[in-house]
Amino acid sequence: MTSLAPQTPAWTPFARYRHSLWLLTRRDLRVRYSTSALGYVWSILDPLVMAGIYWFVFTQVFQRPVGEEPYIVFLLTALLPWMWFNGAVSDCTRAYLREAKLIRSTKIPRTIWVNRLVLSKGIEFIASLPVLALFAISTGASLGWESLLFPLGVLLQTILLVGVGLIVAPLVVFFRDLERAVKLALRFLFYASPIIYGLADLPEGLGFWAAFNPLSGIFSIYRSAFFPGQLDWFAVGMSAIVSLLLLGLGMLIFSRTERAVLKEI
Repeated sequence: MTSLAPQTPAWTPFARYRHSLWLLTRRDLRVRYSTSALGYVWSILDPLVMAGIYWFVFTQVFQRPVGEEPYIVFLLTALLPWMWFNGAVSDCTRAYLREAKLIRSTKIPRTIWVNRLVLSKGIEFIASLPVLALFAISTGASLGWESLLFPLGVLLQTILLVGVGLIVAPLVVFFRDLERAVKLALRFLFYASPIIYGLADLPEGLGFWAAFNPLSGIFSIYRSAFFPGQLDWFAVGMSAIVSLLLLGLGMLIFSRTERAVLKEI
C-alpha cells in the first residue's frame, strides 16, 4: 500500500549551498558580537573615528582643496564600503587556516569559506548605512536619483571581493608571508583609492589611470547618491571589467589549488 504522506522535495545543490552559506554567515556574526557589550556599535565605530579624524584635519587644520560639502558625508560614502572591502580581504587571508578542521571534515564547496566572509562583512556594511543617513539629514545633504544605482555598486563590490578572496585565501596557505603583504597592500590601496578625495580632484592624466583601480568606479557609484558630479561612467566600466577579470582569475586559481590546499591545511 503506497503512502499518501507528502514527501519533502529534494534540495538542489544551489539551495544547499545557499542554506549553508547563510548558516555560516549567521554563525560568524553571532560569534563576532556575542562577547561584545557594544555589539553593533563596533561595526561603525572604526569608520566614524576615521571620518572624524580626516574631517578635522581637512576642514579645521588645513584649507581642504578636495572633496565636496558636506565633507563628512563625502568621506562616509567611501569609508563605509572601504571598511567592507578591507575587512573582507583581511579575513580572507585566514579563511582556510582558521577553519582547517571543519573544511577537511565537510563536503561543503570550499568557495563558501570565502563567500561567507564577503557576505558577513557586506551585512555589516548595510547595517552601517543608517549612520550615513543620520549625517546626511543633519548636514542637509540631498539624495538624488543616482541613489538608485546603489545595488549596482553592491553587486560590483561583491564580484570584486569574491574574486580577490578566491585568489588570496588559497595562496596564503602556501605563502604565509602573503598575509602581511596583503595588509601592506591594503594600506597603500586606501590612499590610492578616492576616499579622502574624489576622482575629479586628481589631475587629468592621473585620474585616467586611477580609473583602473576597481574601487574608484564602485566608490563613485556610492558617492553619486549625494554628489552627482562624482559619478564617472568610465571608472564604473573599468571597475566592472577588472572585477570580472579578477573573479575569473580567482576561480581559476581556486580550482587548480583546491586539492593541494586540503593537503596543506
